[in-house]
Amino acid sequence: MADDPELNQEMDPDWSEPEAGGEDFEEDDLAAAWGAALEEQGAGNAEDMAAHWAAIIDESDADVENSKRGADRVLNQEEIDNLLGFNIEGQIAGEQSGIRALINSAMVSYERLPMLEIVFDRLVRLSTTSLRNFTSDNVEVSLDSIRSVRFGEYLNSIPLPAILAVFKAEEWDNFGLVTVESSLIYSMIDVLLGGGRGVPAIRVEGRPYTTIETNLVRRMIEIVLEDAEQAFQPLSEVTLNLERLETNPRFAAIARPANAAILVEFRIDMEDRGGRVEILLPYATIEPIRELLLQMFMGERFGRDPIWEGHLATEINAAEVEVDAVLFERELPISQIMDLHVGETLIFDVGPDDPVTIKCGDINLSEGWMGRVDDWISVRVARGLRKPRTTMAIFENAMHEETDK
Repeated sequence: MADDPELNQEMDPDWSEPEAGGEDFEEDDLAAAWGAALEEQGAGNAEDMAAHWAAIIDESDADVENSKRGADRVLNQEEIDNLLGFNIEGQIAGEQSGIRALINSAMVSYERLPMLEIVFDRLVRLSTTSLRNFTSDNVEVSLDSIRSVRFGEYLNSIPLPAILAVFKAEEWDNFGLVTVESSLIYSMIDVLLGGGRGVPAIRVEGRPYTTIETNLVRRMIEIVLEDAEQAFQPLSEVTLNLERLETNPRFAAIARPANAAILVEFRIDMEDRGGRVEILLPYATIEPIRELLLQMFMGERFGRDPIWEGHLATEINAAEVEVDAVLFERELPISQIMDLHVGETLIFDVGPDDPVTIKCGDINLSEGWMGRVDDWISVRVARGLRKPRTTMAIFENAMHEETDK
């Protein structure tokens, strides 16, 4: 269009061919033409158009700025803590979120069973004395750790060779596991069979444990289980019977691999020799005494005060109680009772040989026969009193204490 002057003249009568003057001359003419067109459309339309173009430019600049800010945005500390799960409010409420919840999903805490620490501390003291008597040597037993593990992960982490003892808790109707590592096995054999002091135990590689070694370790495990029974005795009566000894962890599977369990690690030192013993209790095993393990007690009395129990039993046993001898009972409507007059006779549907009920309040205690002693009406007890199921043992103990005094 710009190259054909005649065509341009036909389309626009006011058009004239620009004079030669270079690029500056063409830009000036183009600006003048745009200015004239704007003047023809009016000043108002020019302002609207200018505002429209300015708004478009501002929007495009804002989009670019937002995209730059989104690409360069840095998370603050609160957002990072929420992402990782380090939320203080959630920790106080016992809730977990974020990456921490994923990491701790395979872990189970034993802190909700505080009585376990008291039981195992008692086991350490009992085992120290028992193993000293068993070996006639200076034995020190210490508690290394108490932690929660998955049963399958624990079996895979046992260093071989080792001896695994499977025992059954009869009252809890479930099983547990005792693991004795090889260094403690050979140290115990040296001590029992007269090995030299100060010489580390020599482990023979590539052979199974002999019958003598197995029997000696069995006896040591039985002693530890007997002490464990005494450690649990103030809390709950339990009998731990040794079922079998295994050297392959696959044959000692007493729970599913994903089941949670409590792992207690003990260290047994005999001067320069020793090793570790590990006791594993699945949560299913200690479930029958879970309510007892949840309690918080101080000291070794496990919350019981025998002095107060004896005093309370003695006072209750010496308390005076009123009893009634009921000859006859009948339910009457209140209208009949209101119509009673002086001189009326109430007929009892009983005979002189019928038994009399002995009651304390609304509770029937016994039965007896009515008689007479001098000027008093008496009742001879025909059968023994009903013994209470919960406090009779306490009463008997109190009576024995009073008799001994």
